[in-house]
Amino acid sequence: MSLIKKITDNIERVIFGKRKAVEELIAAFLAGGHVLIEDVPGVGKTKLADALARSVDGRFNRLQLTPDIMPSDIIGFSIIEKDTGIMTFKPGAADCNILLADEINRASPKTQSALLEIMEEHQISLDGHTHPLPDPYMVIATENPVETYGTFHLPEAQMDRFAVKMSIGYPDTAAELEILSQNEFKPLEISPVITTSEAAKLIESVKLIKVSDSLRMYITAIAAASRNNPSIRLGISPRGSLTLLKVSKSFAAIRDREYVTPDDIKRAAGVTLPHRLTLSQKGKTAYKNTSEAVENILENVPVPKE
Repeated sequence: MSLIKKITDNIERVIFGKRKAVEELIAAFLAGGHVLIEDVPGVGKTKLADALARSVDGRFNRLQLTPDIMPSDIIGFSIIEKDTGIMTFKPGAADCNILLADEINRASPKTQSALLEIMEEHQISLDGHTHPLPDPYMVIATENPVETYGTFHLPEAQMDRFAVKMSIGYPDTAAELEILSQNEFKPLEISPVITTSEAAKLIESVKLIKVSDSLRMYITAIAAASRNNPSIRLGISPRGSLTLLKVSKSFAAIRDREYVTPDDIKRAAGVTLPHRLTLSQKGKTAYKNTSEAVENILENVPVPKE
């Protein structure tokens, strides 16, 4: 899996001191999933997404979402050519390898729903025609946890489409000094280290990573514990369990292993499960947030002995 190390090292040329966030993003990419980054402005969300796209030589589009953005801005539209009278499809911002949907919670629900099909099916359906999106394909959405005025809450169905929800956080002192040094005169640019076709093959190879039957049972036990917990109103769906499995394989690949361990599952659970849970009134009293609820589940579900 030396290609994964190439991607990681390349991204870290411009994203300093954030190995955990870089690996979480790469894990979602290798799992063929999408990412929601919830963080304050200015911590490098756009640069992180751009760095991944550049590393795999993919097309990168950034769409700043506002209430007046229309679904056609994302998926495109059909137009009748004046000269020929033929209906032609004009692609929108989604026609790329990595789409950054900046401040997704500022888009109207109608526009947010336009992302559902492209995230699930990797295609656009318009006027009776299906337009496949490039391979590999990934949506990276961001939202600001501080501002709520003028925002639209993402529904549970859409949250469930994101494989990973993560944050980047402020850099430590050493990393911030490096940022100041590298960007004082001219920002550092990075070049591709693999091609998009190599990236697509890498994603397929991660699917072959071995998972024992006992670890599959461990994942189902985690899901069952979330569904039977009186502190949790909405537990993990089968899609959530499958995503946990896929991202666990990604973390194993990042560690250059051909098999999944319980630690891979625990690490994947921290970024794949909290945004899929809804706490009950009892849960809101018992836990500070859904991440703490997931930690409690992991502490109480027995870990299989391999």
